[in-house]
Amino acid sequence: MKLLKNLICLGVFVLSFSFSLRAAEAAQLSVGSTGEQVIHTQTILKEMGYFNSHVTGYYGPVTENAVKRFQKDFNIEALGMVGPKTSKRFEDINMMAHVVYGEARGESYEGQVAVASVILNRVQSNMFPDTISEVIFQRNAISAVQDGQYFLTPDSSAYQAARDAYLGWDPSRGALYYYNPRLASDNWIFSRHVIRQIGSHSFAI
Repeated sequence: MKLLKNLICLGVFVLSFSFSLRAAEAAQLSVGSTGEQVIHTQTILKEMGYFNSHVTGYYGPVTENAVKRFQKDFNIEALGMVGPKTSKRFEDINMMAHVVYGEARGESYEGQVAVASVILNRVQSNMFPDTISEVIFQRNAISAVQDGQYFLTPDSSAYQAARDAYLGWDPSRGALYYYNPRLASDNWIFSRHVIRQIGSHSFAI
């Protein structure tokens, strides 16, 4: 049963990661574009609070303006079109939101931002891989990936926490690890120096 669960999780990961790569490499989206990629874009923008309309799959002026606001916040040239840089940023936020929801739903908003911050802190550390996707899917690194909770659908809070962490808020104060002391089963994690406690999670270096 455990093997079957792991195989299912692996299969979903491959599909999810493949979709992310396709989205990041997709042709440019602009006013007049339609289809699944537009739906994906509008959905992420809506969850982050940039797109205040119905998800339609049509890229009109409302979507264009939402993309411009996103691009301004994320230091991308605000042309209102979705090219490779904007798609990559969308997918970074999307993956981070999945971790936040899988690991910290039910925690305070600050605690959710702190979990997202740990991902970014690892990217900046020479002890971990250099990209968000590699950090998240590093073997045995994120428990939500291991137990399948990563593949749940994130809520708006998770997306906004990922956004705020990406934009520079780090309630973890530079932590590279987080864990729930009541649930942690690996004694090694208790050897790390705890620098902050937020809700159920200890944040450590």
